Amino acid sequence: MMKRYSHTERYPVAVDCIIFGFDGREVKLLLIHRGFEPQKGKWSLMGGFVDEDESLDKAASRVLKDLTGLENVYMEQIYTFGEPSRDPVERTFSVVYFALIDIHQYEAQLTDRFRPEWFSLKKIPSLIFDHNRMVKLAREKLSYKASHHPILFELLPGKFTLPQLHSLYESVFDKKFDKRNFSRKALSDGLLVKLKDKEKSGSKKGAYYFKLNKRAYAAQFGVNVFPSGR
Repeated sequence: MMKRYSHTERYPVAVDCIIFGFDGREVKLLLIHRGFEPQKGKWSLMGGFVDEDESLDKAASRVLKDLTGLENVYMEQIYTFGEPSRDPVERTFSVVYFALIDIHQYEAQLTDRFRPEWFSLKKIPSLIFDHNRMVKLAREKLSYKASHHPILFELLPGKFTLPQLHSLYESVFDKKFDKRNFSRKALSDGLLVKLKDKEKSGSKKGAYYFKLNKRAYAAQFGVNVFPSGR
């Protein structure tokens, strides 16, 4: 049996999960109340320590399910925070993930153990430790990736309207897009399949539903970024 490294200090490794959800109008952030000291009861990201026998990805999935009830969602590792003073208890490294979900699809999975609540990205409260910095970085990473790949489809239901897609992109990039130009560009990529049914709650005329053409996506980008299998 090989000996452990004895000449180095051991520091806890944690994972923190930033959950972005779309409600059909804007992108929101899921937060919980921290369940223990320090700063018990304050708003926090979903986080926990990595067990000795699990990978970072498995730890992130476990923490997410334990604290919110969510599982089988798109997750991606984005950064590691390791400032010596970031945790007042002891030095702790935190590996940060972001997840993308359709709020309505996963709403029934949410548990109320830590009183999770959705916040508009324009009204994020003060969070514990360096969690506000984590959210800022995650938003930057999300908008950057969305400008190169259609990753934002993970925030949408299986079928959606062009107005919903338009609202989603405006929320992520925090800017206005001309509706006609946006629709023209969205349809020109060959990634959308027009369906026969309409969403009629917004107007009498209604808006046609669309779905993602996954084969066209795979042909254009050669990468599967939709592990949830929708």
